[in-house]
Amino acid sequence: MSFVTPDQPSRPTEVGPRPPGRPGAARRIPAPRTGEPPRRRPPLAVAAGVAAAGAAFTSWLPVAVVLWLFQLSEGAATVPAAVRAGLAGWLLGHGVPLTTDAGPLGLAPLAMTLLAVWRLTRAGVHTSRAIGARGSRSPRRALVAAGAVGVAYAVLGVLAALLVAAGGPGVSPVRAGVTLAVVGTLAALVGAARTTGVAHLLAERAPLPLRDGVRAGLVAGLLLLGGGAGAAGLAVATGGGDAADLIGAYRTGVAGQAGITLVSLAYAPNAAVWSASYLLGPGFAVGTDTAVRTSEVSVGALPAVPLVAGLPGGPVDGPAGALLAVPVLAGMVAGCLLARRVIRSAADEKTPLPWAPLLRPAVLAGPVAGLLTGLAAAASAGPLGGGRLADIGPVPWHVAAVATVVTGVGVLLGAAATRVLSRP
Repeated sequence: MSFVTPDQPSRPTEVGPRPPGRPGAARRIPAPRTGEPPRRRPPLAVAAGVAAAGAAFTSWLPVAVVLWLFQLSEGAATVPAAVRAGLAGWLLGHGVPLTTDAGPLGLAPLAMTLLAVWRLTRAGVHTSRAIGARGSRSPRRALVAAGAVGVAYAVLGVLAALLVAAGGPGVSPVRAGVTLAVVGTLAALVGAARTTGVAHLLAERAPLPLRDGVRAGLVAGLLLLGGGAGAAGLAVATGGGDAADLIGAYRTGVAGQAGITLVSLAYAPNAAVWSASYLLGPGFAVGTDTAVRTSEVSVGALPAVPLVAGLPGGPVDGPAGALLAVPVLAGMVAGCLLARRVIRSAADEKTPLPWAPLLRPAVLAGPVAGLLTGLAAAASAGPLGGGRLADIGPVPWHVAAVATVVTGVGVLLGAAATRVLSRP
């Protein structure tokens, strides 16, 4: 028996021959096996199918739970109905329109869209690792992994459309398959490109001004959308009493009110994009022949949802006008970060910094930010039924054009000011 105390710690295990003067034979270490067959990897179809199914399940489950709460409040909650309703909401989150008695429903909840895109990105990562493409820096293998995930996701979309159409709103299986194939492939390609190293390879081969311009544009666009989210949250918070009254007016019990709140949260990213469009100037519509802009607010009868409490009551005036500077400030912050990065690089190389390496990426940042906000505006818009609710959201190209100019000017101002005020 060996005794171990704090003053007498256990000795490390001795490997190899014992020191001289000690009895006993040396311990034998087994030699590594040679000729051992390599670890078998799953087929591409199996890896992509499992990854796509996991992404679909984790993005469908929250939707099914929220809609089940609605059905529970009405006393009609059944497992088949909850599954079918969850699949309908899951397809809607990918941009697949539904046909209902009230008209077409195509306003996608962007919170669910972001969740699905994130899970598909992880599916691309898992598939690339499963087929042994990690770190291969092979564009072909990245495309193969992403395409396999897209095909498997499209099959799941077709099956979901058939189940929904069997006893619920109308949905086209062809539209569902094509839409989910595109979304699944593009999202999985992001994860596959990062895992295989293709993203790093493309960044190395791209010109430095292009890399800096894309990075600054993405920063400016994300800051603009973040400013819109902050403004939307502030508007809803100041109208919190009205929002609570709207929720209480449903009289659906705790479960139903929880479901209404969760649905409102699912559309919160849509409200953030609409708020960014409002700050930019083009504004958005909440129905046919309506407009919500800084200079005009013209709305009619609105659906009783909590997000309606955040709509402005009229044109911007007073201290609220300071919010209109958010788009320019977002561009200036991105320009400042761009200039600091370029100045630091020049200082490390101990070379003078001319204006050209700074202004070229600053000019490119505006179109990148405009493209990002335009795509976000397109994803956030759609019909919410027939009649006057057939036009909801901003006009994408209006948002993209104004964001390109406003953020581009802001990036140029921020970069130039940082360059002038920086210490040589």
